[in-house]
Amino acid sequence: MTNSGMSGGSPDDNRGQLWHGRFAGGPAEALQQLNDSLPFDQRMFREDIAGSRAHVTMLEAVGLLTAAERDGVLAALDQVEAEIASGEMQWASSDEDIHTAVERRVTELEPAGAKMHTGRSRNDQVALDVRLWTLQAIDEISDLVRRFQHTLLAKAEAAGDAYLPGYTHLQQAQPVSLAHHLLAHGWMLNRDVDRLADARRRTDVSVLGAGALAGSSLPLDPRISQRELGMAGLFENSLDGVADRDFVADTLYSLAMIGVHLSRIGEELILWASTEFGFITLDDAFSTGSSMMPQKKNPDIAELARGKGGRLIGNLTGFLASVKGLPLTYNKDMQEDKEPLFDAVDTVRLTLLALDGMVATTTFNTDRMAEQANSPYAAATDLAEFLVSKGMAFRDAHAVVGEHVRNALEGQGSLVDLVSADERLGVEAAAILEPGVSVTRRTTHGGGSPQAVAVQLERFRAAIS
Repeated sequence: MTNSGMSGGSPDDNRGQLWHGRFAGGPAEALQQLNDSLPFDQRMFREDIAGSRAHVTMLEAVGLLTAAERDGVLAALDQVEAEIASGEMQWASSDEDIHTAVERRVTELEPAGAKMHTGRSRNDQVALDVRLWTLQAIDEISDLVRRFQHTLLAKAEAAGDAYLPGYTHLQQAQPVSLAHHLLAHGWMLNRDVDRLADARRRTDVSVLGAGALAGSSLPLDPRISQRELGMAGLFENSLDGVADRDFVADTLYSLAMIGVHLSRIGEELILWASTEFGFITLDDAFSTGSSMMPQKKNPDIAELARGKGGRLIGNLTGFLASVKGLPLTYNKDMQEDKEPLFDAVDTVRLTLLALDGMVATTTFNTDRMAEQANSPYAAATDLAEFLVSKGMAFRDAHAVVGEHVRNALEGQGSLVDLVSADERLGVEAAAILEPGVSVTRRTTHGGGSPQAVAVQLERFRAAIS
């Protein structure tokens, strides 16, 4: 077989590889295409350069670089960062990943760059890069979630005393205030911010100094690198430092839960925008039309939010499947951590922005909501609780009201008339069935009445401030 894509190269073909000394020939084309991660990990260039700055500073502090060498390498790192950021960087065919590319270019600019990898492996280097990238991603997503929470808060404040049916099993259950319903989604997102903060705490650990897996015989001081990076924690075990990707799983889980919550919001917006519900009117800027049916106005953003939830769950489960059987320490399978992480962050970022805009511009049709919530049957539980307040056991009260509901549905009279005629209930209880009354009665902590929601609004404002 000659000159096929699977053949190896000449001994000089792999000169740019960090591991070229062990091999007489270059890598096969298929191996290089499968192995190279530069197309997706170059987005970590700032993090890779930040780690290199910290490492070089540490090397000088422990006497492995001179001050002049340190300064020369740091200046070269600054130039490489500027070149990549501006798009001027000339990538080489030997640049299999961002680490290789940065080191190659630094060494071209400053000969002391050849010392930059002293005491360091790409194993601890990439683990650090992913941690640093994840930290900024968590901060960005947390800010976007908070922004969406403020949108929900603004809509809840503007809702006033508007109310709508609450649902169980997608069947009308009890009336609740619109603000209460909006805040329910706000509190879900609050847990997401908390999960992200927890994931961030476990991510904020420096692993520089772990080396390939066992540390180094050189007089490295990982505490200096940690201090230079401003990271809260330092690895305790070099094997674990290199092999740990729990923080990726933590972040993917947190992002998947955000996706699940955005999907649930999207589902409700889809239902509420339908003709059958008619609870909301979508802004033209956040809707789409039909190529065939001129009358259509589609909630595509909400539908995409619902669909993206599945994608985010897939990123999490796919990653867990990739790492579940890996022995210590580094294995190339771990290269599969970045693409699902990057995709999950990009997906959540865009979905949050779009859904936030959609909710912010949505008009709530509160008259239609009230019309649906004013059914006397929605106050059935209030009737049972009225009887309980008079001393009747709840199960007995449930049966009494249930019989009146059945009789009304069977045409034996209106529920109001049946309740009024029952001496156990009477006109006092029948007044509960009047429009807008039931929603005011559930005043317990966290309840759906305007009175309870006023307190909840204050607590929510404090939670997201």
